[in-house]
Amino acid sequence: MKDKPTILIVDDTKENINILLSLLKDYDVVVALNGQKALQMTTKNEIDLILLDIVMPEMDGYEVCKAFKDSIKTQNIPILFITANSDDVSIEKAFSMGGVDYVTKPFKPVELLARVKTHLQLSQTLKKLEDLATKDYLTGIYNRRMFFQLGETLLRTNEKVFGVMIDIDKFKNINDTYGHCFGDTVLKSVVNTIQKFVTQDMVFARLGGEEFALLIQSDSEDAVLQKVEQIRQAVQAIEESHENSTVKITISNGIANSKEYDTLNTLMAQADEALYDAKGSGRNKVCLFRSRT
Repeated sequence: MKDKPTILIVDDTKENINILLSLLKDYDVVVALNGQKALQMTTKNEIDLILLDIVMPEMDGYEVCKAFKDSIKTQNIPILFITANSDDVSIEKAFSMGGVDYVTKPFKPVELLARVKTHLQLSQTLKKLEDLATKDYLTGIYNRRMFFQLGETLLRTNEKVFGVMIDIDKFKNINDTYGHCFGDTVLKSVVNTIQKFVTQDMVFARLGGEEFALLIQSDSEDAVLQKVEQIRQAVQAIEESHENSTVKITISNGIANSKEYDTLNTLMAQADEALYDAKGSGRNKVCLFRSRT
């Protein structure tokens, strides 16, 4: 967890940047001199608030704001416009593009700092509420609702997506033998292991109980099979201790290819059918869905 919020300043005037840097000395601040650089900065830094000038060369502030709001990664970052444009049309456009606030130059330091503090606090509160709505309470990964929300978007914008269903083998026996507290430990251990293989372009979620789902963008079926096999082997290597016992954990996995299906529900139903084959043929393996027709 970060010690300080990170603020991105997007402005092409060095005098303005220097003033803002002196005022925002209590925060972590990164600077971009143009829109393209600003978009790149968000891929390398976890940004909590953006201070955005409107009048800039190549991409103006409105275009930059739209680009931020069109991206899943940056669409929820609050954007505070800072500009000399104080006419009603400019202000209205700033809010319509997704800005949360507007400060005109020359700005009052006390006012600017108060607005920055207010929007950082509001953003943090919204993030906590969003986590409650979208994250699994035990493991911290996406919940079922968020999986299908993100998955539908992913499927609409990418032709080659693989759906993976993952199930912890004989998890009921683990709960019955060692208790539900130990079962929770196993769930978190499995999630932590799988997350080592999950990249930013994937969607990983707990659907419920001991069942998980993963969406992988890839042009290669073999590459996906290899990735899921690596996950299976990594989980198989987990050893959880309970009193005098060492408990081994395994998972079964089913994979389906989106090129054959037009909805996420259909894709995951076929992945679930492949998972059923994996469990029915001995567990602790990876099976790819093959049409029976």
